[in-house]
Amino acid sequence: MESQIMLNLAACVLAGLVAYLLGSISFAVIVSRIYAHDDVRKYGSKNAGMTNILRTYGKLPAFFTLLGDFFKGVLAVLVGRWIFSLMGVTAFDAGYLAGFFALLGHLYPVFFGFKGGKGVLTSLGIILVVNPLVLLILLIIFLPVLFITRIVSLVSITGAMLYPFITLIVDLCLRRPVLFDFLFAALFSVIVIYKHRENIKRLLNGTERRIGDKKPSQEPSDPRK
Repeated sequence: MESQIMLNLAACVLAGLVAYLLGSISFAVIVSRIYAHDDVRKYGSKNAGMTNILRTYGKLPAFFTLLGDFFKGVLAVLVGRWIFSLMGVTAFDAGYLAGFFALLGHLYPVFFGFKGGKGVLTSLGIILVVNPLVLLILLIIFLPVLFITRIVSLVSITGAMLYPFITLIVDLCLRRPVLFDFLFAALFSVIVIYKHRENIKRLLNGTERRIGDKKPSQEPSDPRK
């Protein structure tokens, strides 16, 4: 019994550590350094995220950032589950643990001075593996809203607010255990909304930027020109 507890603890530590390190790979910073030999965190919202990359450097760098931030969330959950399987741990789904630490790594990356992004794309990658039907519903609801409003933060915040409730409804409809899914979703929701607190202020003030708005003059020009 004691040996099993120690094994479970070791699996949790290993899965959490690997997930955190994967989450700490800040693709926004990496892409900006490769593309422009600069750090995107100096410009715009000062955020290491896809939207700031898009506004600062354009569509192609933003696309690579999107892929990296999304799929590191996917990979973190898959690797966490693989570690649990390899060590024979079945007490709970490693996806919850790995997902949380991957998000933590994205927000506070050890490789980049603990100054990361806001966690939306990485969260979506995690949700894809943990609860794909919920992700599908979120995309069906909020992609049209993004297309109409062109305000990424508005979609991110409202999506985060509804995520726990959509999770709850899906689990109840499918007669699946509710507790862990709902708590996981609620935790992610609180974290993402908290990281968007400055965006919330700008939304209330009517000063939040939309996709396609012109760059402020202090932002760098395209290095290819």
